[in-house]
Amino acid sequence: MFQKLILVGRLGRDPEMRYTPTGQAVTSFSVATDRQYTDQSGKLVKETVWFKVTAWGKLAETCNNFLQKGKLVLVEGRLTVDPKSGGPRTWVGQDGTPRATYEVTAQTVKFLSAKTEGGMESGMEEEGETPPSEEIPF
Repeated sequence: MFQKLILVGRLGRDPEMRYTPTGQAVTSFSVATDRQYTDQSGKLVKETVWFKVTAWGKLAETCNNFLQKGKLVLVEGRLTVDPKSGGPRTWVGQDGTPRATYEVTAQTVKFLSAKTEGGMESGMEEEGETPPSEEIPF
């Protein structure tokens, strides 16, 4: 069996890198994907879906060094599901409303934004390592 998720969107915040107790680099960042369409009444509808992306190892370090808020990226990876429900991770927010998060473990990240000083070229890609089986430390 196999699953692959491909996202193209913009970073909602700068990446955050941490290390596991064993020294493995882990970087997380959020990606917003947009779509717009016209509904039956002729009204323009804009829809944004947010994904929490986690990268491991060398890919985590590269993402932390070259990505920043607003940059366009293509992420290939697998959906990380809630073990209890098999769907998105769910929780109750501080205001008491139910919330859900779509989480993706990145296997490849392509930087699509134009080259900037000290950055990578447009279309450059980095492949990741398979994440360890330990829990993410955040």
